[in-house]
Amino acid sequence: MNKDISILICDDSILARKNLNGLLRQFGYTNIAEVSNGEDAVKYSLENKPDLIFLDIVMPVKDGVTATREIISGYPGARIIIVSSVGTQTNLKEAIKAGARDFIQKPIDADLLKQVVENIDG
Repeated sequence: MNKDISILICDDSILARKNLNGLLRQFGYTNIAEVSNGEDAVKYSLENKPDLIFLDIVMPVKDGVTATREIISGYPGARIIIVSSVGTQTNLKEAIKAGARDFIQKPIDADLLKQVVENIDG
C-alpha cells in the first residue's frame, strides 16, 4: 500500500491511539489523523475521505458498528478496519456486516497490523 495514504485512527483511549499511530509511523505512514469517538470519526471520514480508517468498537457517543454503518452509507468506498478487545465477537460480526473490511485484536500485534494494512487493497 502507498505510504502517502491518509489514515484515520478512532479510539476513545489515547493510549490505544498513540500505540497504533506509533506502529503505523514505524511502517512509514505519516498522514495520520486521530479522533476519540465514533461521531467525530463519521464527521471526519465524510469530510476528508481518508484512505484507511481504524475504528474501535466500544466507544462513547457512537460505537464502532454504528459509525461503520454511517461512514459506509456516506462514503461507500471507505476501507474500515475494526480494532477490538476480547469479548466483542458479536459486535465484530455486526461491524463486518456493516461494511468493515477486516479487524485487529487488541493488544495490537505489529506484524499482523502490517499484514492487514498491506492486504486492505486486495
